Amino acid sequence: HFRETRATLCLRPPFLFERATSTQSQLPFSQSLAPELLDAFILMAFGGGRIFKDEAMDEKGERARMASFVGAMAIADLVRTTLGPRGMDKILQSSGRGHSVNVTNDGATILKALHIDNPAAKVLVDISKVQDDEVGDGTTSVVVLAGELLREAEKLVAKNIHPMTIIAGYRLAAECGRRALEKCAKNNKADPEKFRMDLLNIAMTTLSSKILAQDKEHFANLAVDAVLRLKGSGNLEAIQIIKKPGGCLRDSFLDEGFILDKKIGIGQPKRIENAKILVANTAMDTDKIKIYGARVRVDSILKVAEIEMAEKEKMRMKVQKIIGHGINCFVNRQLIYNFPEELFADAGILAIEHADFDGIERLALVTGGEIASTFDNPESVKLGHCQLIEEIMIGEDKLIHFSGVELGQACTIVLRGASTHVLDEAERSLHDALCVLSQTVADSRVILGGGWPEMLMAHHIDELARKTPGKKSLAIDSFAVALRAIPTIIADNAGLDSADLIAQLRAEHHKEGSTAGVDVITGAVGDMEKFGIYESFKVKQAILLSATEAAEMILRVDEIIKCAPRKREERM
Repeated sequence: HFRETRATLCLRPPFLFERATSTQSQLPFSQSLAPELLDAFILMAFGGGRIFKDEAMDEKGERARMASFVGAMAIADLVRTTLGPRGMDKILQSSGRGHSVNVTNDGATILKALHIDNPAAKVLVDISKVQDDEVGDGTTSVVVLAGELLREAEKLVAKNIHPMTIIAGYRLAAECGRRALEKCAKNNKADPEKFRMDLLNIAMTTLSSKILAQDKEHFANLAVDAVLRLKGSGNLEAIQIIKKPGGCLRDSFLDEGFILDKKIGIGQPKRIENAKILVANTAMDTDKIKIYGARVRVDSILKVAEIEMAEKEKMRMKVQKIIGHGINCFVNRQLIYNFPEELFADAGILAIEHADFDGIERLALVTGGEIASTFDNPESVKLGHCQLIEEIMIGEDKLIHFSGVELGQACTIVLRGASTHVLDEAERSLHDALCVLSQTVADSRVILGGGWPEMLMAHHIDELARKTPGKKSLAIDSFAVALRAIPTIIADNAGLDSADLIAQLRAEHHKEGSTAGVDVITGAVGDMEKFGIYESFKVKQAILLSATEAAEMILRVDEIIKCAPRKREERM
């Protein structure tokens, strides 16, 4: 009908503007349409109903919803094989210069590296980033759970259940699951020994799915010691991680104090006690003429020498101002040229140049100083202090060690490993563990892991579904199915019979106070409390709520509008 109408109108354009009976009678289906509807149809046939530019795309209704579901589920399927203690790694190769390679199973790192066109998939990438920033761990779980919720929602939409009904059911289910978790959470903060044991168990559970799994006890102890030194402040900036290739992962150690990855210059003191440190970000390379855009004409070489002497004198004055602060260590963000370095060495001051910005920011933090740029008012500059500065060797590299720093919480974890790829992944793994532990120190509630939380929540949500009347109960039931997908995937990734294991787990969780979860080592249902598999309540709660909200946002979509790309204006 549409094509026939368009063809008829192309032959007789005046028909668009006439409402005469003779006009309508020439259209092949005019008898079956009201005049007003016929006019609208004619207008659309000529393109009068378009409001977007030519290259803009507009998908509505079922097509838009299907595109959202497919994109989100594809992202979830991409990272699902990395979930659990037996999860596999992905190799990420950049297309830029050098084709740099990352080997990782961290969900947030994988998703950050992807260039995604699907808008719903971008929502899942964003919740993974937020999970990484907020609590550090659970970046894969949150994406997989959101994908499973949408997979179940797709089945419900196919049964003609309205998305808003599904959302209402999901909200009830999420709140029921959160209450069930909260009820079963334990808090041992009052007992320091038990609390330290909880932290160790959480760190080992977090590291079990990472590259550090083989030495998880060693690294769990490192992470717990580092976080407990913070005394509840949660300031992870005070914990520095240095990566040095060589040796094996087990050679990694925790050092009390601060290590700067720089060498001490020639002719400078190698050891300083009771150090007074000035941390600066200033140019110390002006012993060369730097008058840009200016031209100096001289009539003899002596005049050039006079200009150079003036420059040197200017630098000498600057160095004298710095020495006037009463310091014995000067750390600069920028280069220090030979002449000022000589002046510092003559004054018995240790001068460290080109310290990276993260390095001097952290050094200023841990020594209690402030970064200075001008030196005219010594009384307004806050100096850093530490008991001892000395040169140390790690592997074959020389580094500068600051011990007895003012911020007693500061420490450095030195990672050793076979290659830079191993060290990069080890750093990501350790960072996740440190983030989770610092969150647990703030909110000390802990729960069991290994699929136990999901099975517990699914059990309580099943009971809620039986009590809820109407179509919402179907959505609540689907939420429980999505939660059970997490232990199913953990079992599948370990090469176990997931159907049999989940059936056994369901039966176990019908018993009061069950602590059953998936034991991937023996391939059977195990007692999570006995194995010491614990997780942070805050992490699990963040996973549940973030995944539910992301699924809800995608479910609400009924239209996707892609704007036409901006065209570059041609300049005459």
